Amino acid sequence: MHSIKNNLASTINFEQLRTFALVLESGGFSAAAERLGLTQPAVSVQVKQLERRLGVRLIERVGRRIGPTPAGADLMAELPQVEAALANAINAATFHSAGVAGRVRLGTGGTGCLYLLPPVLRDLRARHPLLNIIVSTDNTGRLIRRVEDNTLDAALVTLPVASRALAVTPILRDDFVALCQRGSRRWPAEVTAHELGALPLVKFAAGASARDIADDWMRRCGRASPPVMEFDSVEAIKAMVAAGLGVAILPKMAVTGRGHSAELDLRPLEPPLHRTLALVTRNDKPVSKGLRQVIDAVVAAGKETEAAAAAGDAPSGRPAA
Repeated sequence: MHSIKNNLASTINFEQLRTFALVLESGGFSAAAERLGLTQPAVSVQVKQLERRLGVRLIERVGRRIGPTPAGADLMAELPQVEAALANAINAATFHSAGVAGRVRLGTGGTGCLYLLPPVLRDLRARHPLLNIIVSTDNTGRLIRRVEDNTLDAALVTLPVASRALAVTPILRDDFVALCQRGSRRWPAEVTAHELGALPLVKFAAGASARDIADDWMRRCGRASPPVMEFDSVEAIKAMVAAGLGVAILPKMAVTGRGHSAELDLRPLEPPLHRTLALVTRNDKPVSKGLRQVIDAVVAAGKETEAAAAAGDAPSGRPAA
């Protein structure tokens, strides 16, 4: 029986599996055909061939809609592992190729995407023009799940990371700072939660790791304060503060160096607050030459950014008038 199953698996056409999955994901044979650039009969034939090879019906029509049979549902549940295994096998083989090429899927939060990655990606493109780096932005929780599912090769996230499936490389300690419109307030050298809690706060939208960290700090200091405005974009928050519509707590990386704005005054927090950014990959992920180049470049950029901040190279804002 074991040999029969092995023979069956070895003759399954991966394109048929992909077509079967796309029919269910897109809601019909015609929609799948359009996405694949095939005719609807050609898609139907691929699914029927797969059903005939497996000896079981995979798709059924329920009313006006189609859905998986119990066998089809079980097959769909296993397909992510099949795709991950194939991607790992390809990565393992291409690791031995002469040049750095292929595709690397990198995830990051919005702040890292705006203020850490641009020079990294520019340098990688100059050195490895055949390397295709696809960058996705999301919050830390979803990025971790996508690395675990192997839909991302690596991700830049905020610690802590509890997953045992992931290798974690801390790359950057990023302090948080308070900011206001330049000249609008007489702030002390360090700003407390008590002072911030009495002011209109512009915050990240709920679910962002930076929002959670800042809110936890405010609560620990006894000043939970609702926002007057919420944004997904750090640049939108900076623009609102620069317009005098509120104050904010942001990662220092977002408002110094590349993110520096002459319209903002910055202050350290008291007690101090920071986050640690880390690069995560799956423990069992074969590291291709392309992925190795990306990992090394991101880690180096994080260390350089941290060293520059520690040395005081980045502007920190002058006292308000």
